[in-house]
Amino acid sequence: MLSTLFAFIVALGLLVTFHELGHYLVARWCGVRVLRFSVGFGRVVLRRTDRRGTEWAVSAIPLGGYVKMLDEPEEPSNPDEVAAAFVYKPLWQRSAIVAAGPLANLLLAVILYAGLNLVGVQEPAAILAKPESSSPAAMAGLQGGETVVAVDGTEVSSWSQMRWELLDTLTGGGVAVLHATNEQGASTDYELSIQSWGSQTDQNDALQQTGLILQTPAPTVAEVLEDSAGEQAGLKAGDVVIAIDDQQHPSAAQVVDLIRTHAGQTLPLVVQRDGNEIQLEITPEAHADEQGQTAGRLGVMLSATPQMVNVRYGPLESLWRGVTRTGDTTALSFRMLGRMVTGDVSMRHISGPVTIADYAGQTARAGWVSYVAFLALISISIGVLNLLPIPMLDGGHLLFYLLEALRGGRPVPEKWQQQGQRVGLALLAALMVIAFFNDFSRLFSQ
Repeated sequence: MLSTLFAFIVALGLLVTFHELGHYLVARWCGVRVLRFSVGFGRVVLRRTDRRGTEWAVSAIPLGGYVKMLDEPEEPSNPDEVAAAFVYKPLWQRSAIVAAGPLANLLLAVILYAGLNLVGVQEPAAILAKPESSSPAAMAGLQGGETVVAVDGTEVSSWSQMRWELLDTLTGGGVAVLHATNEQGASTDYELSIQSWGSQTDQNDALQQTGLILQTPAPTVAEVLEDSAGEQAGLKAGDVVIAIDDQQHPSAAQVVDLIRTHAGQTLPLVVQRDGNEIQLEITPEAHADEQGQTAGRLGVMLSATPQMVNVRYGPLESLWRGVTRTGDTTALSFRMLGRMVTGDVSMRHISGPVTIADYAGQTARAGWVSYVAFLALISISIGVLNLLPIPMLDGGHLLFYLLEALRGGRPVPEKWQQQGQRVGLALLAALMVIAFFNDFSRLFSQ
């Protein structure tokens, strides 16, 4: 719990601070006086004032931050104060200052993705398991064992890249063309007709219903505990399970499930050892699980690690892929929001702080690569959210500036702005209610 909270605070603090840093740097470039740059909210814990008169502060509540600029100088004011006030800056400079925050989040995502590409990450290879007979994958002719090398003409090197390239089609429906090589090395294009899975909140569920499942190798005995039921049955490290009970070529999960549900019962087991098939009989020992129910235990450790590939690129390609991944994610985010408005995609996709905190903790425990990828995705989400034309957000201010430009440089009347602020507040409140409802629905359904 504490690790999840810490990971969430670090993520939110870093991303919001970078957002505000964008506002600050462009404001300084435009000659606007910045009164305070605060990391966090509430009571100031630490502060330092630089030679430009900006107070740099660390505040007690570490959930974000803010930049306070000189908006309009108090009377009587001198020409220097007027020149340094935000409201007296040209329209293009005010627009640049407001847009700099969301754009800084997108830039951070580019940097994070480029860094991951440059360092290199280990990911499962895009090798497909045998699909269900009635699935779109099976109807397209996929039989299992194929390695996907491109999706709709875009080269992919790993399972996660394949999944990403399919995401838009999975949520919106359509035809996806998979270019794959089979186990004999022959290349074929497979056309998958995919219906929209917009109501799904889990991308893996949508992939599975399409029939695209990651192939994992046959379960292998990694270790046999001394005096265990597995040792008594004659199992040895390195044995490959090829059949158990009536299951042929079972997955590791299927083997574990059969052992758990057959406590004290004898099961036939076929393993491959040194190229030979050996028939054994196992009798799982009965023991009480965490819920106090009787479950079978064999006393062996199974491994079924998928084939991995090292995804790594040179400096320029890493940077370019960081740019394209950020651009594609941003465009997809706006399309998803549009589909939510039209009802083509479920509002269940909207997540709030509870889900984000949970993902922050999960990715932090999974390793730094997962956590950095999570930071990049949330940074894009913050940028996209703030670009929405909703008053009270950066996008709302940009909307008012657009109206000002269309009015020939005349500011939007104060009455319009006040009405817009009320509408914006209502929209944000509605989004927060939906987000918290989805958060707690997921929490209590687990």
